[in-house]
Amino acid sequence: MEAEAKEEGRVEQALQVRQFENPPSAEDFSTEIEPTNVPAVFHGAVKDWKAFSKWNPFNGGLDYLEEKAGSAVVEAMHSKSAPVFFGDLRSHERVAIPFSAFIASCKLYLHKVDVVSTSTTVTEESSLEPSYSKEVFSTSDTSDQFYIAQVPILNTESKERCQLEILREDIQMPLFIGMKTLASVNFWMNRTRSRSSNHYDPHHNLLCVVAGSKEVVLWPPSACPFLYPMPIYGEASNHSAVDIENPNLSFHVRAKHSKQYSQTIVLHSGDALFIPEGWFHQVDSDELTIAVNFWWKSNLMSRMLEHMDGYYLRRILSRLVDKEMDQILHNSMVCNFKGRENHAVTHEDSEGIHVFDSNHQREGSKVNRDKHGLLQQLEPHALHLLYELLSLVHDAVKVSGQDQAVDSNYSKDLSVNPRAEYNQITTDSSCLMEHDPVANIFWAVEPLLLQRILLVMVNHFPRTLEALILHMLSPTAAEVLTRKFDEMDQLSTKEQQDEFYQLFYSIFDDQYAAMDSILNGKELFNFQMLRN
Repeated sequence: MEAEAKEEGRVEQALQVRQFENPPSAEDFSTEIEPTNVPAVFHGAVKDWKAFSKWNPFNGGLDYLEEKAGSAVVEAMHSKSAPVFFGDLRSHERVAIPFSAFIASCKLYLHKVDVVSTSTTVTEESSLEPSYSKEVFSTSDTSDQFYIAQVPILNTESKERCQLEILREDIQMPLFIGMKTLASVNFWMNRTRSRSSNHYDPHHNLLCVVAGSKEVVLWPPSACPFLYPMPIYGEASNHSAVDIENPNLSFHVRAKHSKQYSQTIVLHSGDALFIPEGWFHQVDSDELTIAVNFWWKSNLMSRMLEHMDGYYLRRILSRLVDKEMDQILHNSMVCNFKGRENHAVTHEDSEGIHVFDSNHQREGSKVNRDKHGLLQQLEPHALHLLYELLSLVHDAVKVSGQDQAVDSNYSKDLSVNPRAEYNQITTDSSCLMEHDPVANIFWAVEPLLLQRILLVMVNHFPRTLEALILHMLSPTAAEVLTRKFDEMDQLSTKEQQDEFYQLFYSIFDDQYAAMDSILNGKELFNFQMLRN
């Protein structure tokens, strides 16, 4: 039977599992498959192994394995949480048992399956899956708490004797990974249906099903935020803390999105699955399933120099922060622009701007520098946005003799209480700008149009602009404003850039305070994205 694939959600095309009817050449695997770091299924890749014909428990394989390796003592995984086996040492222990004893328990289980199958009527058989019969599971004993997991056939990273090295002659290294320097080759066998909890491996992995079948659910490393990996300093740092079937959404909020990023593969005997390093995978094994896996270090990890680790960490964190910022701002844009089309300027807007203009002619001597009549040149949509900005600032100002006392909702000094600012940006930021009108306005306008609006404020409303930048600029608004500045620079000559920034900062009594306000806000936004 062929491996089956199923996508649980919207997995981008570049990350979708590839299917190969014929094994690739070593060159094709090394140049076209492995470097993409995307899983791939190779149908029938190990059907030519001696193990494929000799190990099948339903066709004399148990007798063969007992005769060949029954004298070996293997370390089995013993867990009271079976049939789910967790990687955390608190959840299981390694127990040395004779391989022959495990084979004997498998024979007993197989006998019970046969009894159930033969005692079922023909009519009942048509609707019954004998291998999953409740009667079989009801007779389970402590043998079901054992899983022969990761027992070495070959291990180049350890000097300890490989417990099942004798089985090495029954398998062969697939030709397409023939040039790889293997870290280890391991034997896996379960008696009843079992599950290996969700985790990732630090090596590339080729999982080969010799007998039975396995269902593998895969997540790319980019889905890490939704899977809540265990702390990096912990013993099981490569395991997810989330119960994928029944996640505790009150504790793991983002886990509700995890299935959208997953893909499910069903492997049958003879199939092989390439699982790149870092890909999370949860593996469900059918009863009496036997597999062999090959681990090898990726080219990337082989070439990483230890003295560069600190630099690599900073670069990767920086890239993750940038990605998080882009995603959050994009989601906010979609959320806010659903009901925000081009607004026509109202009569009240026009009148309001003229009132603002006349009331602020005494703001400073620099008010008459609008040589090009920028205010008169603004189109209706831009006038509306300008009016919104002016209204936001002046609605926030408390009149107490001087128009300088800003409402506490906006006058948060970033340098005094940064933690309060951190908490304003929630980790569930799908509509971040919904309650941040200043950031919303900045985001809604084209960069050169925003430049013209800011220049109008420089010439007609300098004190309002000063209050906006120094007292009302949230971390989100500061991030959006600096992005708009970058976009303006890309559309302007060096001379135009210098002229704009000279005019913009000239209205501040302390230009460095204005720069600090913008940059402090931007850094606070970045800090929250790092936390996310």
